[in-house]
Amino acid sequence: MSHQNRTTPFSSVIADPARGLFMGNRGCLHRADGQIIRAYAGKRWITCLTRFKGRRRALLQPGRYTELFFLDEAVALAAGHRPCAECRRDDYRRFQAAWRAAGLPEAPGADAMDLVLHTARLDPATGQQRHHRADADALPDGAFALGDDLPLLKHRGRFLPWRPGGYAPALPRPPRGPVTVLTPAPLVRILVAGYQPVLHPSAG
Repeated sequence: MSHQNRTTPFSSVIADPARGLFMGNRGCLHRADGQIIRAYAGKRWITCLTRFKGRRRALLQPGRYTELFFLDEAVALAAGHRPCAECRRDDYRRFQAAWRAAGLPEAPGADAMDLVLHTARLDPATGQQRHHRADADALPDGAFALGDDLPLLKHRGRFLPWRPGGYAPALPRPPRGPVTVLTPAPLVRILVAGYQPVLHPSAG
């Protein structure tokens, strides 16, 4: 049986056998029996390597952080996660540089960035993912939009429907005009500033 630890571009956590390219966490979300009972615990939402220095751990240990899995880094960004400063040090520094280039507020230390991202990714009234609107043509590659209730990755000017195991072929008729954007606004600005997320091979 699949664990409920696969993260979607909507920031929700589902059960699916495919693990994807990255792991991450946003604190302990599960009970001792492994049941997910909260969406997050704390403001530090990070994206990690699935292998680092030979470390191994059992999944969903009582009282420990919940291991989340992402198809790729674009999904992790849409869900509101940033690169881990330990296991992805080089990517974290690229992220910091893009943060500065994007002119985002606060000095780009981890705590300051996490506070800005936490405000941007969640609606305080509902606790749900915060969305914004933008023109489809203006979205940078690596951002996610919503089309016909499907999360769509913008990649090379095309829109690819997300599936837990990989991306479907590009839509024959891409969205035009204003679209609902899933990727938090500060992270869209970071993509515009030149940060290039690692994509799943199914993106083509």
